[in-house]
Amino acid sequence: MSQSLGRALAILGELGEAPRTLDELAAKVGVHKTTVLRLLRTMEDERFVRRDGDHRFHLGSRLFALAGAALEQRGVRDVAAPHLARLNDATGQTVHLGVYEGGDVIYLDKYDSRHAIRMYSRVGLRMPLHATAIAKVLLADLPEPRRRRAAEEIEYTPFTEHTITGPRELLDELSRVARQGYAMDDAEHETFIRCVAAPVRDATGRVVAAVSISVPEVVLSRDEVLALLPDLRTTTRAISADCGHTEGNRE
Repeated sequence: MSQSLGRALAILGELGEAPRTLDELAAKVGVHKTTVLRLLRTMEDERFVRRDGDHRFHLGSRLFALAGAALEQRGVRDVAAPHLARLNDATGQTVHLGVYEGGDVIYLDKYDSRHAIRMYSRVGLRMPLHATAIAKVLLADLPEPRRRRAAEEIEYTPFTEHTITGPRELLDELSRVARQGYAMDDAEHETFIRCVAAPVRDATGRVVAAVSISVPEVVLSRDEVLALLPDLRTTTRAISADCGHTEGNRE
């Protein structure tokens, strides 16, 4: 039994690298392909692997569910904490972690800046979906129908003269965020604050959280805020890696 389990785990490891044919898996694992096929059929029945039309094997949906459960049990806030603390220490600016839950985007964690000017935000507070960088990152990863429905259901409160005012404008902005891999709140929620945010991904490539750096305009200019993006992306990639994301998954 332990030998079969070891072989099954080896097969899953190989499929984590790339889809494989039966012959490729047999060669990689080093056993006869009838043995590999027997293991694959069992794992296929349990949805740990799936077979496509070209008879290549892939990781199955059961593993995605387990990966999600593992992340939930560990907690993205706990995973992110040391990385967020380092980013806060390195930049001296306010750092937020946010998640999308039940149609709302909420602050999950916050590290205050070293400046006297503080943002009105706190853990557990909901963010405006149309006026914050974190919300844009999280909405941009939704499937198109859900993204469109969310945009249509928002109450477009005009917080500043720069606030997005309707669903068409927001959907265009979300498409741009999805392409470029980050979002900006360009004084859209508070007139004196700019934020830049980037996604945190799990093992499936899905965006499970977003991290932002928020800076008062009297501290840094717009271009200087954008210059923090490399540090931000280094942080979100490190958190993503701890959540099981690899470079082979969708960025």
